[in-house]
Amino acid sequence: MSASVAPFAAPDREMMIPVQGGRVYVRINGQIGEGRIPAIFIHGGPGGTHNGFAQVLGLADERPVILYDQLDSGKSDRPNDPANWRVGRFVDTLETIRKTLGIERWHVVGHSWGSALALEYSARYPDHVASTVLAGTYISTKRWIADANKLLKRLPQPVQDTIAACDGASPPPPDTCRSATAQFYHAFNGREPASSAERAYAKRIGGQGFNPVIYNAMWGPSEFRSTGSLKNYDAVPLLQKIDGSKTLFLIGQYDEARIDTVQDYVESTPHSELGVIPGAAHGIFNDRPAETEAILRAWFERHDGP
Repeated sequence: MSASVAPFAAPDREMMIPVQGGRVYVRINGQIGEGRIPAIFIHGGPGGTHNGFAQVLGLADERPVILYDQLDSGKSDRPNDPANWRVGRFVDTLETIRKTLGIERWHVVGHSWGSALALEYSARYPDHVASTVLAGTYISTKRWIADANKLLKRLPQPVQDTIAACDGASPPPPDTCRSATAQFYHAFNGREPASSAERAYAKRIGGQGFNPVIYNAMWGPSEFRSTGSLKNYDAVPLLQKIDGSKTLFLIGQYDEARIDTVQDYVESTPHSELGVIPGAAHGIFNDRPAETEAILRAWFERHDGP
């Protein structure tokens, strides 16, 4: 498996895989069973799409790269049934994908909300995990909210005041709230605007994109307040149940996942490693795709052994 694969490349294979609650869209570059151990990428949200990983498809020159949309997101079925919105069911979906594709072991890469699923999966199915990457690490709602509010204090006071009012009982007009929140996002979520290639990929790949219904139901109204089913979520104890020597925490220099918090997670995971992508915010795959791909390439190669 040596042919180069460009960012935003078309899939070599795509399929709809039946899972509990519906079917999920899966796309693959590379031939499973050839080359090195496959890697699966788990997107954030809840309610996001696989599109953000399409810039690092160059990794498929060495190994199969698997991207998918979670149920109710992107090109997957969208039943919008709250009975499906359980962490355990999302983890079950990953295992169904693995079995369907006939993969014995794979590298599991989760970003943001996806890192919680990667951690849950790795703790439950260690024999099928070659390595775990917890990127833009979200594994505790309490810590995430605390960090978001600490970062908010770095913005101008009028922006802070507006965002506080937007979460209050009498919020200002929606446009005012969107403008203030956009300043937070630009500083800590994604520093680079969507490229023309990224916009073209989204149009070409199709699907229904981000799903705010599941985001609001599981998370809540904003980065600074969680009112959904994840409001008390805490997977930090699972760090004790995974193999730290096969675990990489990967964040951006300006990430919403604050380095102080992620270093605490590293200390709770003996022998794990921490990577920081220079110049990137939370969206490391879009802000600095070349640097992110390089770190992942080296990490995968070091952990391809039995």
